[in-house]
Amino acid sequence: MKRIISTVLLAAITLAASAQQYMRIWANGDNERVALQDLTFSNNGASVKVGETTYATAQIDSIRMVYVISVAFNGSTATVDLRNAPGVSYTTNGANVNIVSENTTDELEIELSGSSSNGSLTYTGSYKCKFYLQGLNLTSTTGAPLDIQCGKRVDIILVNGTTNTLSDATNGEQKACLYCKGHVELSGGGSLNVTGNAKHAIATKEYLELKKSLGTITVTKAAGDAIHAGQYFQMNGGTLNLSGMTGDGIQAEMTNDPTEEYNGFVFIKGGNITMTLTSPDVKGIKSDSTMIVTGGNINIATSGAGSKGITASYMTINENDASTVIIIRATGGVYTDPVTKETSKCMGIKVTNDLTISAGSVTVTNTGSQSKSIKVGGTYYAKGGTVKTTTAIDYEAIVK
Repeated sequence: MKRIISTVLLAAITLAASAQQYMRIWANGDNERVALQDLTFSNNGASVKVGETTYATAQIDSIRMVYVISVAFNGSTATVDLRNAPGVSYTTNGANVNIVSENTTDELEIELSGSSSNGSLTYTGSYKCKFYLQGLNLTSTTGAPLDIQCGKRVDIILVNGTTNTLSDATNGEQKACLYCKGHVELSGGGSLNVTGNAKHAIATKEYLELKKSLGTITVTKAAGDAIHAGQYFQMNGGTLNLSGMTGDGIQAEMTNDPTEEYNGFVFIKGGNITMTLTSPDVKGIKSDSTMIVTGGNINIATSGAGSKGITASYMTINENDASTVIIIRATGGVYTDPVTKETSKCMGIKVTNDLTISAGSVTVTNTGSQSKSIKVGGTYYAKGGTVKTTTAIDYEAIVK
């Protein structure tokens, strides 16, 4: 193995002689992107040094070539540097950039920076990729400022110490201000501010996962949902501040394939959610299937008629991953559908089937006309934790 990795590394260094190229080294469960020019070898190939870090060749799990592309926005223009990435092309129209990748063997890492009040990036590719937002301030007047047409795993990294802002066109046909056709993993300690003027603020066709390292995401407006995830939504950390939605706060929508993993699930394992709902007949967190909370702080204020803080088919609350605190204030009244004339009451939590609470703190204050605190259509398994409500919990059966 040492001989194979050493040979690959030496070949990569030779390849990099004429251009700035990169590789990603995985060792001991972690990884690092390095410029090939920064690598130095020990004489016998037993170790490789990257800057001040030395890796024993035997500790390296795998290596992969990566190509770093930069896109810098500056007012009405944008500068793109492909850095010899194979199979990649681009076009620009003012500050609107369209990148197409036919590369299916090497991962692309795209660095986005700068500012434009009339700019966008559309990316089309069929291989996993990474996007680094490093001080990006982008407003589109025609569609989505960031449209990722890639059905594979897409990493979006908010670079530490940076503030990034996205706003989309009011009359565009885009599905979201930030949209991805595949599944997205969000990380990085920076911040992201999103305004969804046409539909959702953030949307993915497949799952959306927020990593523990995530900083802060703020949605101040969404004509639809603040966050809309196909397949499932998982939050491991970070902070979400969501307000100004016409639709739901967070929705995990089931796909057309019922066999897909965790279809319609919501997982909250850590982090902080602060949400304000003012529209009628909307949900703060909506799971089309099962919601499992094993840690984190959730604070929802819902004042719209018929609105719900949390809805799910099944729901479980415990502290398997971290301390769990859920606070919901339901102050809305009764909503009457203008077409069907059916009515809907404002509630803190509505679970169609079973609710299980084993640990954590749940507080629901409901003061709206005819509002309810918690409604359970099936069995309420009260196994532990602290539950405080203004009105009695409505359930079909209870097991303590």
